[in-house]
Amino acid sequence: MLSIKQIRHTLTTKERSAKEIAQEFLERIDRLEPQLHSFVTVTPEVAIAQAQAIDDAIAAGEELPALAGIPMGMKDNMCVKGMPTTCGSKMLQNFVPPYEATITTKLRSAGAVMVGKTNLDEFAMGSSTENSAIALTANPWNTEYVPGGSSGGSAAAVAGGECVIATGSDTGGSIRQPASFCGVVGLKPTYGLVSRFGLVAFASSLDQIGPFARSVEDAAIFLGAIAGYDPRDSTSIKADVPDYAALLTPDLTQSLKGKKIGVITETFGEGLDSEVEVAVRKAIAHMESMGAEVYEISCPRFRYGLPTYYIIAPSEASANLARYDGVKYGFRDKNSATLLSMYENTREQGFGAEVKRRIMIGTYVLSAGYYDAYYLKAQKVRTLIVQDFQKAFEQVDVLVCPTAPTTAFKAGSKTEDPLGMYLSDLMTIPVNLAGLPGISIPCGFDSKGMPIGLQMISNVLREDVLLQVSYGYEQSTQWHQQSPNI
Repeated sequence: MLSIKQIRHTLTTKERSAKEIAQEFLERIDRLEPQLHSFVTVTPEVAIAQAQAIDDAIAAGEELPALAGIPMGMKDNMCVKGMPTTCGSKMLQNFVPPYEATITTKLRSAGAVMVGKTNLDEFAMGSSTENSAIALTANPWNTEYVPGGSSGGSAAAVAGGECVIATGSDTGGSIRQPASFCGVVGLKPTYGLVSRFGLVAFASSLDQIGPFARSVEDAAIFLGAIAGYDPRDSTSIKADVPDYAALLTPDLTQSLKGKKIGVITETFGEGLDSEVEVAVRKAIAHMESMGAEVYEISCPRFRYGLPTYYIIAPSEASANLARYDGVKYGFRDKNSATLLSMYENTREQGFGAEVKRRIMIGTYVLSAGYYDAYYLKAQKVRTLIVQDFQKAFEQVDVLVCPTAPTTAFKAGSKTEDPLGMYLSDLMTIPVNLAGLPGISIPCGFDSKGMPIGLQMISNVLREDVLLQVSYGYEQSTQWHQQSPNI
């Protein structure tokens, strides 16, 4: 699979045209989709038109933008004007946004070629992409296994070579966990670094858009194209956006030298798959051999991230999803005799089981008499988790731990066990609660041949350090060069 830089070189030397590259990826999508179901909507007309515009710019001698001619998948909870945005739900199966998301506008300006909208768990609620009302996405490494979630379609599309890069949204690990399951790079930026305008909301204080790619360098180039302040997003941060890719250290002997790496002690022990632990420990030892200083760091409240998240996230979801009532837009039950029954039947038929479960939990914990006991207490614990991270970053540059407690599991094996499914995000959720940047990069395979992910976490707005350290590890190993045989 060619990198962004390699494709750019191919275009500028006119070895191949952007249109030829787009057609090759569209043909691969046609071949693989019967097995993978990574996409909700494939957009060949859009892709060819965008690729032709890049070819015209090359012919005119214009300077090419950062992602010129790069085939890209867009997670289907990000609005594209005039194109269906389903959120993997029956509720929005016929919704066509009348406006563009900021992420869409930025990627178009950067020259990316959109080949389609990728599948996801309904309204981004899930860890396996099995909650989608549209299709069941398969893991390219073994199609009997799940790709992770909720951004499983994007992860599978990148891993399977259906596109070079893809967008994801990460509320509790929905970029990093599927990146780990599919053996690709997945980056959740600092909360507010990438605009959420046009992202269909799940939990507004946690949601963050980020990139999937096959390498850290591609993720760095991608992040540079989409980061930046947006006045239309009230949570957007006014911060300078450096050239992340230019900051990557080409001299690998110096890339990790002197870097202080903290190993989160609470992420090892009971519940962690032994093969995952062995691979992550080897990755840490490898970084130490490259000159990194490794320390054991305790984040005592890390273990409380999961219960805290499953109070805060459903509470915000219950408020955000109240708009889907059959009146304003989206699915409507047309056989109801009264307004109340129309509300009830619309939500009963339009939402899947997991979405209804989280709405019920959120409504309960926000109700009179329970707000202080649950929601307020969860927000206090969230503050303590933030303080643990702040204390840790006084001692180290980057924290490391497994991305997920296990590798990908077989499809259907956890659909009747929601609590077991929730545990898939055990390692990633605290990062969202603290608004920190985190990345998952490949660090090995288990005995079944399924990828294992290493998670790295840095302080707020220190994506530069995060990318430098992860790039140093990645480029000194071979894991990122492995591809599924599909």
